[in-house]
Formats: sequence, C-alpha cells, structure tokens
Amino acid sequence: MAGNALHGIAGIEDYWERRTMRSRRPAPSAMADRILLDLLGLGIEQALQHLGQTRPDFDAFAAWVVATAGPPDPEKIARYNAWVAGDPVPEATAREFAAIDAMAPVLDADDLAQWDRLGYVVLRRAIEPDEAAAAEALLWRLLDARPDDPSGWYGPRTNGIMIQHFQDPVLEVARRSKRIYKAFAQLHGTGDLWASTDRMGFNPPEHAGYRFPGPHLHWDMSLASPRPLSTGGILYLTDTDANQGALQVVPGFHHRLDGWLAEIGDADPRTVDLSAEAVPIPARAGDLVIWRHELPHGASPNTATRPRMVQYVNRYSPEEIEQRVWL
Repeated sequence: MAGNALHGIAGIEDYWERRTMRSRRPAPSAMADRILLDLLGLGIEQALQHLGQTRPDFDAFAAWVVATAGPPDPEKIARYNAWVAGDPVPEATAREFAAIDAMAPVLDADDLAQWDRLGYVVLRRAIEPDEAAAAEALLWRLLDARPDDPSGWYGPRTNGIMIQHFQDPVLEVARRSKRIYKAFAQLHGTGDLWASTDRMGFNPPEHAGYRFPGPHLHWDMSLASPRPLSTGGILYLTDTDANQGALQVVPGFHHRLDGWLAEIGDADPRTVDLSAEAVPIPARAGDLVIWRHELPHGASPNTATRPRMVQYVNRYSPEEIEQRVWL
C-alpha cells in the first residue's frame, strides 16, 4: 500500500485528517506541521492546496508525496520523531550537528557585527557560479522563456513574482549546502536547524504595461512579544543590481521595533509606510542574503533591463517560541 511510504512518521495521519477536513482537531503545534512538511520535502502552499482541493484518501496522499518529493529520508524521520517525543536527537543527527559546529566560520567578525547592527548579512559565494547558473536555467525552463527575449517575461501568473516550484535537484544544492548551513548555525547559535522547502522568484523589469505587483515591505511574523529569532534568506541566481528588483529591508529596525510600536499607538503597524527608509541589497550570482524577520522587507520595483531571479533558502530552529498573538 502506498501509505506504507509514510509509515512511522509521528502525526502524519493526524495532519492528513486535519488538512482534508476529516478532523477538526487543532494542530499539536504550528511548528510540528512546519517541520513535517519540510521532512516530506513539500512546500507549505503546495501541500495545503493539494490536500484542500483534492481531499485524497491517505494512500493517495502518500503516493502523491512520493511522486512529488520522493520517499522521506529515514534519518529525518528519526530526527522528527525524536523531537516530537522530546527525546535526544539520534546519533546520526548528533554527528551532523557536531560536524557543522566544527566547521570553520563562513561569516567573519565584520559580517557578524553587521548582523547585530543592521539585522542582515550577505554570505558571498554561498553556492558556486555554475550551481547558480543551473538554478537560473531551471527557472527559465519553468517560465518557458528566454533571457534574450523580453517579450516572454510577462506571461500570466497567479502568484505575482513568486514561482511555485519546490522540487528539483538543482534546488537541493542550496538546501543541502554545508556552507549555507554553517552561516545559519552561526547566526542562530546552534546547528539544530531544519532546512525549509521553499519556492523560486522572478521579478521582471517594469514597463508601460507592467508594474511591480509586490510584495512590498512586510513582515512574515507576528510583531507581538516575545519575538523569537527568525530569519529569511534569498539566493540570487544572477548578478543583481540595487535597481534590479533587489530585496529591500529597513536596516536596524530590530533595535527600534518596540519603541516604534509604542509611537504609532493603535495604528495598524502593517499599514504604516516605511518605504522611505528601505535600502535595496545588491549582490552577485550565488550570494545569499539573510535577514532577521523583525526587519520590514520585500522585493522592489525593477527599473533595470534584466529580471531578478532568486531561490528562497532558509533554516530555522525547531525550538522557536510559537507566537499565539498576531500583531
């Protein structure tokens, strides 16, 4: 039976029941659901859309998981089950953490000082240029477009600049990169991090018939205290100038967020325009920009002649405090 492919994963049937509306039980935790999908190699929107729209039986769900993302990694299953049970991590996972801890730093003292001061850092040459070029080529194929024909850059899309593609060997390069893993471990202070299964992005230049659709400056977390350390990451697949739709952030906002919230009083913080303070972050192909989630951030209008092409890459701690109040 296809369901055997997911046998032994804690809570997997409960997740399937909840997301196909067969059960109204609340989730044990948002973090458990998040890790479960990354264990399976599925994007959040991808899984929710499939389960909500098709409402498959469990065997059909398992078959779809394997067809989409391959069989789950037994070591990841063991790690996840240990976390759910509150047990120590398995030996293989402990060895991986130790190896990351023993690696030479990939972010130097200046990088870490910038991280503390501004709330973002650029990991140079996070992946090799040929690896970035392979991901760029994948994105052109997905778009059925060519870099030398701008007329094909503006086809109809339902997710704006987001390209809902999650599974491909070239995307796994960054997700499995030890250099990238080490950077996140330095920032989080631990190697106990899960890699996210995220999508790609394509931000073409503006012209008379096309205007940047967003996302504009926003937060991906609740602004209520306490706020755990949470990060975002964007990997440039081509050289990206400041005016080429680059990621923009409000630098250092993590230092003044609480005071700013007090200043605006009852105003909805998500409707306050902070664009005058935003700074675009240019970088080279294969560079990874990592930012703290307290920073307002977003893509920017592309006023150059080349598109911005990216892969979203992140790692997170399973011990992040869950924010139950949304602000």
